[in-house]
Amino acid sequence: MAKSIEAFRDERGHLHDSPEMAVIADIAASLGRVGDEGGLTNGVARLILDKRREIEQAFSDLDRLLATQPMLAELIDHPARRRLRA
Repeated sequence: MAKSIEAFRDERGHLHDSPEMAVIADIAASLGRVGDEGGLTNGVARLILDKRREIEQAFSDLDRLLATQPMLAELIDHPARRRLRA
């Protein structure tokens, strides 16, 4: 007999059992291949999700610092730095 289930879809359209697993899949897709044959990607994505509070705080701190120091923001957004980050 058919049953109704609750599932969570990631950005690629794959279904997952939990919202966390769907978000991990999305983060992993954003990261691309990490390590040999991409074997580290899911682990790194899970770590990002697990450390979300600390990572968000770091970005918040960066945003605050850049807002108070426009020259620092310009250095960080310099085209040469963008090439290094790509």
